[in-house]
Amino acid sequence: MLDVKNEYLYHLLERIKQRPGMYIGQCSITRLNMLLIGYSQARMELGLPRTEQEKHFDNFQEWIQIKFNINSSQSWDSIILSNSTDEKDAFYKFFQLFEQFLHGVTNTASLELTTKSTPDYSNI
Repeated sequence: MLDVKNEYLYHLLERIKQRPGMYIGQCSITRLNMLLIGYSQARMELGLPRTEQEKHFDNFQEWIQIKFNINSSQSWDSIILSNSTDEKDAFYKFFQLFEQFLHGVTNTASLELTTKSTPDYSNI
């Protein structure tokens, strides 16, 4: 059984990656971000303390800005979307970038994200 009072965010992201239709209806980075905002809001309203994963994920915004050399106040989902062909492509790029973020990859040479390397989840 999961202890949702503690570390759960990255487990939730993995579940969304595997079954996006079940969680957000369709592969959309905007919907993913809205779900994550709702997740954070719900935890806050329940009075649950922020977890280490949630604190770590806060750094994703700055990491994306550095990765794409963006100095404006665009949100991470907008930055990824503006560097993608559509919402679905951006959704899959998020997970590629998130993996790089988790593994501490920061150089732009590793930003070789193409639609070809995006898995085909059209049957989900």
